[in-house]
Amino acid sequence: MRLLKGLFGLTLLLSSQAWALSTDELFTKARDAYKARDDFALSNYTDQMQAQGYVLAPYADYWLMLLRMSQADNQTVRAFINRYPDLPFTDRVRGEWLKALGKRQDWQTFFEELPNFTRDDVAVSCYALDGRAQTGNVEALASGKLIWMTSAEQPANCEQVFDRMQKAHVLSDDDIWMRFRMAMQDGKISVAKNIPSRISGFSSAEIKLIDRVYQNPQQVLEKKTISLQSRYGRELNLYALDRLARTQPSYALDIWLKIQPSFSAEDKSYLWGRFALHAARRHDQAAQGWFDRVQKGTLDKEQLAWKARTALRVKDWPSLQATISEMPVAQQDESVWRYWKGRALREQKQILAANVIFVPLSRERSYYGVLAEEELGDVISGVPSSYKPAEVEINTIAGLPGIQRAVELLRFDMRWESRAEWAWATRNFDDRQMIAAAELAARQQWYDLAIITADKTKFMHDYSLRYPTPYRDMMQSFSREQNLDEAWVYGLTRQESRFIHYAKSGVGAAGLMQVMPATASWIAKRMGLGGYNNGMIHQLDTNIQLGTYYMRYTLDLMDNQVLMATAAYNAGPSRAKRWAATVPLEGAIYAETIPFTETRGYVQKVMGNAYFYAQQLGTKIQTLKQRMGTISASGGTLTVDEAE
Repeated sequence: MRLLKGLFGLTLLLSSQAWALSTDELFTKARDAYKARDDFALSNYTDQMQAQGYVLAPYADYWLMLLRMSQADNQTVRAFINRYPDLPFTDRVRGEWLKALGKRQDWQTFFEELPNFTRDDVAVSCYALDGRAQTGNVEALASGKLIWMTSAEQPANCEQVFDRMQKAHVLSDDDIWMRFRMAMQDGKISVAKNIPSRISGFSSAEIKLIDRVYQNPQQVLEKKTISLQSRYGRELNLYALDRLARTQPSYALDIWLKIQPSFSAEDKSYLWGRFALHAARRHDQAAQGWFDRVQKGTLDKEQLAWKARTALRVKDWPSLQATISEMPVAQQDESVWRYWKGRALREQKQILAANVIFVPLSRERSYYGVLAEEELGDVISGVPSSYKPAEVEINTIAGLPGIQRAVELLRFDMRWESRAEWAWATRNFDDRQMIAAAELAARQQWYDLAIITADKTKFMHDYSLRYPTPYRDMMQSFSREQNLDEAWVYGLTRQESRFIHYAKSGVGAAGLMQVMPATASWIAKRMGLGGYNNGMIHQLDTNIQLGTYYMRYTLDLMDNQVLMATAAYNAGPSRAKRWAATVPLEGAIYAETIPFTETRGYVQKVMGNAYFYAQQLGTKIQTLKQRMGTISASGGTLTVDEAE
């Protein structure tokens, strides 16, 4: 009895304290309670927020549901889902519930709820396959091949499905070796180590060979450490050759030519494809000959893309067209390959066929869309007319519960949740509503959200929201100081940070212009910026000053070629120089054949951004092709100053 009285008294005390707290304090304490897995305190704070009708009270209730999920009965979880049918976290709760149902094999409830689940979740998919197999639909296991054929580490419950697939002979030994090869190729060594155990007769003691070939492939090949007599041994030797071909292609080729008689035609084809891919990324002329050694229909999407880029690099238009035709339909439909197929046709004087591609592509306001438009007329179109929302439209958007939750979540620096709320609230907006939402975000100086939202319109646009010009005085001042095209500076900054001045990348780049700390220190010393310290990189004016100085520096290094300077800003000057050809190269071809996927996309987006900014700012109006120019033949040298 004394214990009950004590608990009752504690509840009253917590309740009276909670009532004295503001909603901000309640929410903060609720979040802390969730992190501490304090069910009792979280429940109390949730009740208080709900009683006060606080807009973020559902999040506290959501956290409480997650804490109680493992013990909650079906009725409780279903009641929660029905209580919040239109919040972005509801489907995540449904997913966790489905996993709990699958774990305890409540298949009736599982399959009743599964059609309502809209997210992609491999664990849920594996439970679904397992449940169907257990309830008599063994044929469903065949769809598990899509889950198996990946180098990614899959959830633990998928292993049970893979066991069933193997017992039902849906998963063959060839399938097992194929995934092993994929995992090794992608460097997923921990995944690869767990795969061969599914092969009967495989010795677990041989697993250590994986580490040996991963750590020193050259030594393994030179000393012939691993026998070619077994499938496992051949796979490891193929992997060693693949790794060596990236850095020592001639040496790897010499070894391969000596041992290839020990391999099947399929294995030979595979490795020639890998040799060709690495060579294509190096812009090695041998790539095309090695691609020709690959069995037809066996190149993957990445290899086909680089086979096409190899042909593009030397302007072999018939080969480019033929390679694009080899691609899967979905890959051919990508804007990049629609554009280059159109170019290949035009260069072969098939003008009508090219225009059939260019006309619809030109309606897409994107990098490739602009290039297609210029192929049709080589004229600069004006900025499309903008739709400006009325105040009542903006206020209507601001009053939506989902938008209000997004605003509140951002106040608490819960950016991921805020974006999820915003995306969910705007998912079915028409163009007018989307522009009104973007305007609302811009007024709050959420420039990244404004850009993302404005970019989604299809027929009506507001390019001042897609390409905003915040901090104009500083941007203009430092651009003039460095004699830079302001449109280029804005285009690069938009791509670097979406104008979030506190942005920080995974590799440590910071601020509006995403300057690396070491680079910032080097720039500050070079330009005589006295009293500089690493903390200053986050100051808005200092960051822009450092970034524009480095833009000027890369532009000078690249002989005033903006396209190469953009590549240098992202990947370093020596790489940008190395990617040039021995003959002059069209800017669009240089950009398309940049080996790094991130840098290639970055450069194209920056140049597209600069094109649109120039129209908006009225500065240095050029076609996109003119802006990218022609890249002069390589051969220039870099001074010691330019070493990255």
